[in-house]
Amino acid sequence: MSSGTASNTGASSADKRKKESILELARYLEKDIRVKFIGGRECSGTLKGYDPLLNLVLDNVTEYLRDPDDPYKLTEDTRPLGLVVCRGTGIVLICPQEGMESISNPFIAQE
Repeated sequence: MSSGTASNTGASSADKRKKESILELARYLEKDIRVKFIGGRECSGTLKGYDPLLNLVLDNVTEYLRDPDDPYKLTEDTRPLGLVVCRGTGIVLICPQEGMESISNPFIAQE
């Protein structure tokens, strides 16, 4: 009976490759970004840090409040939040604040 017959059921942790993120968030560190969340919330702030799971740390955050009658419509009202940790699983969109422009929804029938 040989003691060196261990089965190789999976790669060891040293053999596993670290997955690269498709997002290059490092280029947005210390820059203003806008974040949209599941459920319709939106906020903007300065990106201070992130991790591989896309958890974000934002500073000087401003939340854009929604219309109580239509939760998908933003109003002009805002509220300051300060320092915020955004959970990566709840983030739908991350974009730079600079150059962002809101457009009308092309899928809604115009009257």
